[in-house]
Amino acid sequence: MYDLLSGLSVIEASSFVASPTAGLYCAQMGAEVIRVDQIGGGPDFHRWPVTANSDSLYWENLNRAKKSVALDLARPEGRELLQALVRATGQVITNFPARGFMAHDVLAEGRADLVTVRVMGWADGSPALDYTVNNAVGYPMLTGAGPEPVNHVLPAWDLLSGAYAAFALLAALRRRAETGAGSEVRIPLSDVAIGTVANLGSMAEVLYEGHDRPRLGNTVYGLFGRDFVTADGVRTMIVVVTPRQWSNLVAALGLGEAVAAAEARLGVSFAKDDGLRFTHRDTLFPLFERAIAARAHADLAAAFDAGGVVHSAYRNMSEAVRDPALVADNPIFGAADNPSGFAYPAAGAFATVPQLERRPPASAPRNGEHSEQVLAERLSLSSGEIARLIDSRIIGIAQ
Repeated sequence: MYDLLSGLSVIEASSFVASPTAGLYCAQMGAEVIRVDQIGGGPDFHRWPVTANSDSLYWENLNRAKKSVALDLARPEGRELLQALVRATGQVITNFPARGFMAHDVLAEGRADLVTVRVMGWADGSPALDYTVNNAVGYPMLTGAGPEPVNHVLPAWDLLSGAYAAFALLAALRRRAETGAGSEVRIPLSDVAIGTVANLGSMAEVLYEGHDRPRLGNTVYGLFGRDFVTADGVRTMIVVVTPRQWSNLVAALGLGEAVAAAEARLGVSFAKDDGLRFTHRDTLFPLFERAIAARAHADLAAAFDAGGVVHSAYRNMSEAVRDPALVADNPIFGAADNPSGFAYPAAGAFATVPQLERRPPASAPRNGEHSEQVLAERLSLSSGEIARLIDSRIIGIAQ
């Protein structure tokens, strides 16, 4: 947690991953992020993984450092309060539909400089999820050995869209500061996905080649990189990206003569050309397989570390969360009071700012925990009016 965005307040009306991620990143950098949900929680409030009491570990981690306002959004009074909060604050992150009571032109009535950042599925407003967008752009047909498609478990497009939404909010706010103009920025998952395909050269590649890239399993396209198994049965990934790493890898494995013989036979030099090492991987891989299979993992790891060779053993997540370098000794983690009551390391801002003191991670709110405070501060509602709205169940408060 840092105070880089202190003074910025954002209304977040959203659910699931992408839009809440945008709010989370802003909150971790010091913005006041006010999440507005239905009384009792939105559609993601109990999303798995959950505790035995059905408290969502997913929800309380995507919503750390935020404030929570609970409204009955099925009733006109509740929707009007959300609209009033957006206008009073001046900026909103949402994945609500582009039409309806959260449409930008509706929200901007009386607030012409409003900035709305809207995360969407498809650009035409059709719904989509990370899992369906990923299929649409072709990555499952490149993942794994095949022939079946393989979906990855990381919601990459949600996370990229959330990060892009946070960036887009700050860009739109900078424009407003210079011109006074508000704007709506729409960020469809589908555009983030296919745009990323284009940015990585994959669109140009398939159009240039006239066919899809072959399925490579764990082999890294265009580089010398693959998983190998050591003498003691440890599967480890090795990837070479520089000439120095290549020469040090060959030296660490004692393969200088064998690689030189292969170069002479093929009439090539692997010293500085990633593409040649990839093209002739069927010649090189067996040499490395035998050399790695003859050595224990600890011995190899020490030799690779000494030579700056990039490698990492495969492990499960249970092992990863117990790695001191990743978690216990990592300053991005700290303790926080969690609504679930379960104590575990909580993540703060991923970035480190050496010139600033890092504040500890914050807790996630309980549903409606800040309803009274926010409505009094932002809308100047009296205690009597707030009490009336609570009694009529237009406003929800944490129990």
